[in-house]
Amino acid sequence: MSGSRRVGTAGVAIAAVIAVGAAAGGSPAGAAPSPESGVSVRVEPATNDDVDAEASARVDDMSTQEMAASVVMGHIPTTDAAALRSYMEATGIGGFILMGANIPPGESALRAVTAALTVDPALPPVIAVDQEGGDVSRLPWDDLASGLELKVAPPAAAQEAFAARAALVQRAGIGVNFGIVADETADPASFIYRRALGTSPSGAADRVAAAVAGEDGSALSTLKHFPGHGAAPGDSHAGIPSTSMTKAQWEAADGLPFRAGVEAGAPLLMFGHLAYTAVDAKPASLSAEWHRIAREELGFEGVTVTDDLGMLQASGIAAYADPVANAVAALAAGNDLVLAVMFSTPESAPRIVEGIVAAVEDGTLPAERLRQAATRVTALRLGLAADGRGLLPCPDCEPAG
Repeated sequence: MSGSRRVGTAGVAIAAVIAVGAAAGGSPAGAAPSPESGVSVRVEPATNDDVDAEASARVDDMSTQEMAASVVMGHIPTTDAAALRSYMEATGIGGFILMGANIPPGESALRAVTAALTVDPALPPVIAVDQEGGDVSRLPWDDLASGLELKVAPPAAAQEAFAARAALVQRAGIGVNFGIVADETADPASFIYRRALGTSPSGAADRVAAAVAGEDGSALSTLKHFPGHGAAPGDSHAGIPSTSMTKAQWEAADGLPFRAGVEAGAPLLMFGHLAYTAVDAKPASLSAEWHRIAREELGFEGVTVTDDLGMLQASGIAAYADPVANAVAALAAGNDLVLAVMFSTPESAPRIVEGIVAAVEDGTLPAERLRQAATRVTALRLGLAADGRGLLPCPDCEPAG
């Protein structure tokens, strides 16, 4: 696919075509009868405008508090369905990331977890998982090829592996995979080497595009960690890696896999906590300039998401010691969804939500920036519902007939 796929248009939308079965002599073609009401619901193609208009209308009806909650992706470390449901109901947040502590032993039990997180199937949360395979694998039953093997294999192997991986993600009731590492490096000493899909810009670009194509239709792909860890030595889980690489050098090298992934249609782009100091001294996750580059120069139209904001705290840099301030700064820079895992507690997401509201009220965060972010995230969620992601698959059910 050429050009960046717009959020919420990956599949179908449920259009209200209602017919009483008895009066119509049965269900109309392409419609499924509702056993409760005797009506039929036709599944018809959605348009970009349909999803965008509904998202905008929903956001129009939101309070500042509701908009703030909608752009937060939280986490609590449990598999207890009641606790997860209570957390999502109490916070009203728009997303949840599944970490190892959320993964029960089997796929069926994981579906119960994702079902508990889904309070409203018509507007499901953005449930995401870091399912790269290999070193970063939350689903123990994923034994598919990872970056370590795929970096030396043809692009077709990456497409096949990620198509199968996305199917596992979808079967678990998960809508988004934070799984495509678009960083590139030929240095085996780099912490990202084993996870990257290529050892050269062009090789990584080909495999990233193939991975996005493989996931299309089963899981929403995320490219990470923009603008690329390969050029910036060091692990961003414990510091802010930096590089003096110029923007022109980036465009010819580390930027290529991200451009390829955007052009292949990846609907999410994760910003890394790393600094290209010749472009902006700030980490890319907090950089308005890097967000401008992604939007205006790469043509990305989807949802931008931070890497875990707890990593900024873990850097030990005093300026990043406040998680609420980090979230506000990330939104102001251009992120649509702020992710908090490390150091998080059940109270973390509500504190971030309240901090966002306060920032809008005191002018630190422009109200229109929050509205823009909330609209993009809401469109993504509506797209998940339209694709049936709010309705879990049922491979354990008896087959019809």
